[in-house]
Amino acid sequence: MSDMVKTEVTGLMGLLHGNNGKITIPKPFEKEIFLFDTYVAGTTHIEGMEELEPHLNSDDRLEFFREPDNPYDEQAIVIKTRNGVKIGYVPRQDNVIFARLMDAGKFLFGKITSKEKKGSWVKIYIKVFLSEV
Repeated sequence: MSDMVKTEVTGLMGLLHGNNGKITIPKPFEKEIFLFDTYVAGTTHIEGMEELEPHLNSDDRLEFFREPDNPYDEQAIVIKTRNGVKIGYVPRQDNVIFARLMDAGKFLFGKITSKEKKGSWVKIYIKVFLSEV
């Protein structure tokens, strides 16, 4: 008679049964998912941007809010700081898919990657992320 040898389970079975026999199914959106690089549109129309600009730093988190009643763009997404200060919009050419995701209940946000000051104009580059929470 041969002795039974317990072997380690790998692959899909390891993922499903790897926690002492308890089934564990990985969640698809446990972390932030990077979607796209873009910039903040409309910064020239924000009152007080020159005073605000020094307080905007790389890796600062930005909140996104849908603005479906916007008279210029029904897919508009407003970008605000964590303190609720409006700094602009997701550019119109980039917002269609993001607006659809947000309208379907998905949570999107941004992070500042860099900024450029050209006279009184500030160009803020951002990354757009999807998160479940």
